Amino acid sequence: MKISTKKYAAMAIGLMLLPGLAACGGDTSTATPIAPTATTAAVATATTAVAPTATKATSAATATSATSAATATTGAPVSQTGTATDSKYAAVDCSYGGTMKSIEAVDDSTVKFTLCAADPAFPAQIAFASLGIQSAKHLQETGGGTPALLEHPVGTGAYVLKEWVRGDHLTLEANPNYWGDAPKTKTIIFKWNKEATARLTSLKAGEADGIDNPDTNDFAAIQADTSLKLFPRDALNVFYLGMNTAKAPLDNDKVRQAIAMAIDKPGIVKKFYPAGSTAADYFTPCAIPGGCEGTKFPALDLAGAKKLLADAGVTTPINLKLAYRDVNRTYLPSPPKVAEELQAQLAPLGINVTIDVQESGTFLDNASKGNLELFMLGWGADFPDATNFLDQHFGKGANNSFGPKFSDITSLLTQAAALSDQTQRKALYGQVNTLLTQHVPMVPIAHGGSAAVYLASVEGAHTSPLGNEIFRVMSEPNKDTLVWIQNSEPLSLYCSDETDGESLRACEQIFDPLLNYKIGGVDVEKGLADSWTPNTDLTEWTIKLHPGVKFSDGTALSAKDVVATYAVQWDVANKLHKGNTGNFDYWPGLFGAFLNAPPAK
Repeated sequence: MKISTKKYAAMAIGLMLLPGLAACGGDTSTATPIAPTATTAAVATATTAVAPTATKATSAATATSATSAATATTGAPVSQTGTATDSKYAAVDCSYGGTMKSIEAVDDSTVKFTLCAADPAFPAQIAFASLGIQSAKHLQETGGGTPALLEHPVGTGAYVLKEWVRGDHLTLEANPNYWGDAPKTKTIIFKWNKEATARLTSLKAGEADGIDNPDTNDFAAIQADTSLKLFPRDALNVFYLGMNTAKAPLDNDKVRQAIAMAIDKPGIVKKFYPAGSTAADYFTPCAIPGGCEGTKFPALDLAGAKKLLADAGVTTPINLKLAYRDVNRTYLPSPPKVAEELQAQLAPLGINVTIDVQESGTFLDNASKGNLELFMLGWGADFPDATNFLDQHFGKGANNSFGPKFSDITSLLTQAAALSDQTQRKALYGQVNTLLTQHVPMVPIAHGGSAAVYLASVEGAHTSPLGNEIFRVMSEPNKDTLVWIQNSEPLSLYCSDETDGESLRACEQIFDPLLNYKIGGVDVEKGLADSWTPNTDLTEWTIKLHPGVKFSDGTALSAKDVVATYAVQWDVANKLHKGNTGNFDYWPGLFGAFLNAPPAK
């Protein structure tokens, strides 16, 4: 039988309700296996909607890649994809470096995941929004990345897209084919404004029913207003100053260590963060098991920082560019002010900082590709496990934000992720945390408390430590429309290839993953899956789908849609691995590595 949340917690794998958080229809025709190589590959057809193409497989994998497969005697790279049909997708073996080995549609309602190693956090991972189940038919018809996919979603969720007026609003309507309880509000309108004061003014004027991230200075006034209700979020996040170790002089450990020692983190929190926020001693919040083991990051010591910089042998002044996006986040409520503060704090060290404000999508893509020097970013928990913070950013599948990976850290993280014993995991995470203070690819600055605000008349209003507010359970008397104003516009509605919270929140209303997080909490519960059953060593998980589910276009959900959803993200050589930017950053963070990944730079 499936693992219940209580049993899952007893296994000490991080799906328990954390202390302090409690309050708060694919083609059914048969396809033959396709294993593309550098010289031959089968042509993808409608019956093999997720099969990779030969040309992309060739360009994606090389003999020099750490994760590439063996190279043939001719010198041509060999595909790491062993099976690629609409009912099964599998790696040749596990040497590619990830945790996913195969995904199989056993029958129309059964999916079996086979892993390369035990992954006790697997149920929590498959509940995340980037793994909302897509229609295999829609993926094929849209080519995996055209506007027809990015802006015209087909999901199984409670809502469907009615219209999207870029730059103004996005309107969702109740999905007539929804398989669950009917949404309590027929229409949801997303709007956005980067100014917190403007969002609150719209709420007070009756132009909205709920807003995200009010200004911290307005918390007291909101709480005193009986027409409004403030819903604080727990600080299950981190704001950090990222440093690209591939760019001089940030390629010098002592320079990065000096920067870490020159930052007054408590001062930043006191000036710019709301109650419930804390200065960060570690990257991972302490509420997550293993988050605060090992050595803390250093406190402010300007004299020590200057000595480190002198020992580094670099010439001052140093000129660096600090990039950020002007979007308020739960972990960063006032980006421009914090950027100016960091600029001022690094000046006495002889570091001249130039501030570079970038458009949100451009910034995220630049960070992912390793194009930035210094950058302000952060992370909010997607699920309450250390892998979501440490592996996502510093594991072998992490993107290039911080430059080259540190092998001592990736090795420890791989070991820890496969353990179910929490004591053993904590010991390894303590070693990782200590190594982070030595390598310093970033400086953790704050764990930010934040909030959402609703009209007091909104029933079912809530917020979540994971930032995944679910609007189908909300309603307001005598109204059939709910207006929500957030910090910025979604980048796209294909969230397999997005990482920003504004896109993810919209996608969560349209798509269903296999499992869900409990509304307002972190426990895992049924989603499209009625049960999820592991084998004894947690390397196989059998998923039984809920019967009778349809996509919003009327197509029946089948296990083949699950295979397609995962396969196009997993395999870089898949012809549908396109998305918005093509980065698919969440996949390697969740499952270690891509198939046929390009060589590390």
